Amino acid sequence: MNVAAEVQAKGKLAREAARTLANLNTARKNEALLAMARALEEEKDFILEANGRDMAAGKEKGLSRALLDRLLLNEKRIKDMAVSLRELVALPDPVGEVTSMWTRPNGLQIGRVRVPLGVIGIIYEARPNVTVDAAGLCLKTGNAVILRGGSEAFNSNRALTQVISRAATAAGIPEGAIQLIETTDREAVNLLLRANEYLDVLIPRGGAGLIRTVVENATVPVIETGVGNCHVYVDAAADLEMARNIVINAKTQRPGVCNAMETLLVHEKVAAEFLPSLAEALKEKGVVLRGCERTRQHVPWAEAATEEDWATEYLDLILAVRVVDSLEAALEHIHTYGTKHSEAIVTNDYQTAREFLARVDAAAVYVNASTRFTDGYEFGFGAEIGISTQKLHARGPMGPEQLTTFKYIIFGSGQIRQ
Repeated sequence: MNVAAEVQAKGKLAREAARTLANLNTARKNEALLAMARALEEEKDFILEANGRDMAAGKEKGLSRALLDRLLLNEKRIKDMAVSLRELVALPDPVGEVTSMWTRPNGLQIGRVRVPLGVIGIIYEARPNVTVDAAGLCLKTGNAVILRGGSEAFNSNRALTQVISRAATAAGIPEGAIQLIETTDREAVNLLLRANEYLDVLIPRGGAGLIRTVVENATVPVIETGVGNCHVYVDAAADLEMARNIVINAKTQRPGVCNAMETLLVHEKVAAEFLPSLAEALKEKGVVLRGCERTRQHVPWAEAATEEDWATEYLDLILAVRVVDSLEAALEHIHTYGTKHSEAIVTNDYQTAREFLARVDAAAVYVNASTRFTDGYEFGFGAEIGISTQKLHARGPMGPEQLTTFKYIIFGSGQIRQ
């Protein structure tokens, strides 16, 4: 089957499945999610063997440590995927929720009800866990999903899709509810971008290049998920031990994800005390520092930062560091280079914290906490389908509620418009 024929066939099947999914009851969807979770655990050897082939190919291609970390599956990560599916079961089903109801003077009763989006296309890079997260969330919300993962994770994605789609179908979910485009041909992406006949929305997950390509070329509506050029600002009134812990966590706990810190801003009043010891701790964890001139006065071994560094999402153990004169300077830097994803301040000054919260334009803004918490699971949404950095329809971690739209239902008693 050629690429166009595959996209068309799977699009038609997904459209038909979506009609049935939209009206499935919560119990049936939850049974399917539990079956998918069991299947992941029971067929872990099959999944790990497929992932092993991807990892070997990735190492041969010279993928970075961060990309290999994203690509890697092990028993714990498979277990975590199963846990996330089970946690979706415990969440409320948003489909069918009446969010408001009112009566007009003419007697018409008007209600607003949550309904599925329909068929969702997910285009993503080398993160096989997205396959399961996206499938689970779409199923919970009555949406069919067409997945197109990166070539680096081809074998892993195919194995995962086979396992969970078989389990879902056996549990009564219509065939075509969970599908993977099984080609690495880039033409498949181009076709999905214009598949308005089959897709209701596209969600890209990946680096800046992928997201830009989708946003600029799609005719299907797009929910733009975030490039994460995230900042932590250590204020003059910061608890420096707290700041140290937050910075190390935000940069090193998992550097290859979009909510990892990429730039550290430090107030000049605490730079001399804070930066040298922090830099040594980061160095021990393998972090390369790229600093402004004032940073390098305190950390002579840091590389000189360029203008490009301030705008870069490294997704690696590289950190840009800048000493700033004031909160105002920190805010201006974030405004200039931030991507509206996640920003944090460390301070014990209440008014400064309030000003930071009010003036930073981002999906998630933190006081005295790591940016690594911008995550659907950490926010209590179960799994997430992505982190939206746009402002229309959805913003921040996208859980079940963000994968629905609404329709109006109107009850009358014979009214006609005059």
